[in-house]
Amino acid sequence: MKLLQSAKVAAGLMATALLATACGGGAETGDAGSAEDAVRIGITQIVAHPSLDASAKGFKQALADAGYTGDKVSFDEQNAQGDQGTATSIAGKFASDDLDLVLAIATPTAQAAAQAIADVPVLFTAVTDPVSASLVDSLEAPGGNVTGTSDRNPVEQQLALIKELDPDAKSVGIVYSSGEVNSTVQVEWAKEAAAGLGLEIKEAAISTSGEVQQAAQSLDVDAFYVPTDNNVVSALESMIQVAETNKIMMISAEGDSVDRGAVATYGINYEKLGYQTGEMAVKILKGEATPENMPVETLTELELYVNPAAAERMGVTLPAGFTDKADHVSE
Repeated sequence: MKLLQSAKVAAGLMATALLATACGGGAETGDAGSAEDAVRIGITQIVAHPSLDASAKGFKQALADAGYTGDKVSFDEQNAQGDQGTATSIAGKFASDDLDLVLAIATPTAQAAAQAIADVPVLFTAVTDPVSASLVDSLEAPGGNVTGTSDRNPVEQQLALIKELDPDAKSVGIVYSSGEVNSTVQVEWAKEAAAGLGLEIKEAAISTSGEVQQAAQSLDVDAFYVPTDNNVVSALESMIQVAETNKIMMISAEGDSVDRGAVATYGINYEKLGYQTGEMAVKILKGEATPENMPVETLTELELYVNPAAAERMGVTLPAGFTDKADHVSE
């Protein structure tokens, strides 16, 4: 009888252990199992849209190429769905978790992570101006546990596309999030660049992605310029609808928005930017560098993205040979 009871107890303990294993965390690993010494990385992203998704993809690929695959690494991937409060909660959770490194994608999540996490390396990517966002002391010497890659866009070259495609253009409308430091900085850059191009910037501020369409409709302009603004890009289709209906040219700050319906841009490849951030992570994880003395990096190679079909829908006639010189042509 005692032997039978012992067997039942052992079986019960085994079932409990199996159940606990089956119900464990939401972390993604590269394989079914996870070794105790696996590197644990938290990834926090402000919202889902192609450029930010590509950054995460490139980051993970760089780690994989460095040998962080299978049970050697696990990722806890969280998305704030455009809500700053959620981004703050995610950062707080990561601060209390036993992580080896955190990747913050876009300025709002990077700010939340930098404020909450003090004793774990934090890398950011897709951040336009990390100094203005108070993430680093300087680009050359970050000075703390935070560094990463900037997606600072060539605003002057992008606005110059408007004059190249429509020499008669006089005004450019920008819809932007007043609460995002990266967006307000880009509006200022646009104003500075526009002065030398004979363009007037007209702006409409928003708080949420649901306000994008109405803000675009309020602007009487010859062209739209879409900065790397997370709320605007996540609701890009609503702004494209306004542009197509009113035959207003739209130039974007990044290539994925061209694929979605903007006319053109000179931009960076966000998957490559994420990969570059991943290479920085590998150096930190291997003990070859620390964030405090790791300069913020950028991609210097620009690529021309063109969407001929979008140009036609917006009433834009592309100059002869313009598409031929493009690095990417949307189908």
